Amino acid sequence: MSIPSVEPVSTGMYQQTTPAPGTSGPDKEMFLQLLVAQLRYQDPMNPADSSQFLSQSAQFTSLEKMQDVADQTSALLSAQVSFGASNLVGKPVTYLDADGGSVSGTVQSVTFDANGPMLVVDGALVSLGQVQTVGAPYTPPSTDDPTPDTPSTP
Repeated sequence: MSIPSVEPVSTGMYQQTTPAPGTSGPDKEMFLQLLVAQLRYQDPMNPADSSQFLSQSAQFTSLEKMQDVADQTSALLSAQVSFGASNLVGKPVTYLDADGGSVSGTVQSVTFDANGPMLVVDGALVSLGQVQTVGAPYTPPSTDDPTPDTPSTP
């Protein structure tokens, strides 16, 4: 025995939606649309528990707040990297060039683009990931040094 549907199924009900550009996933509007759809199409003989709706709302709010914290943390990290790169102006650095060799020079300026800050070292663009040392390059002590490492006592 077949049971006829009370309301015809619309084709738009099951269309896949894609997030708007600039959004990374579910948003408040999508959540409200799902909530309305649940209420509209619930079984009248077995209605949904209101505590479930409250729980879902609380979970969504929590998710939304965590996303806000993640966005703010990302912005803070970006600012910190930019300030750190700016702090290197005038300092000697050693970095790996495209051939894998170590090159030393002085940071003249910093440029900012979509990939992050780029140091200008003696005319060459250097990413922060290429920098090996900041400050004077390390030179190991000479073995020909006649002075002892330990102080002499009178």
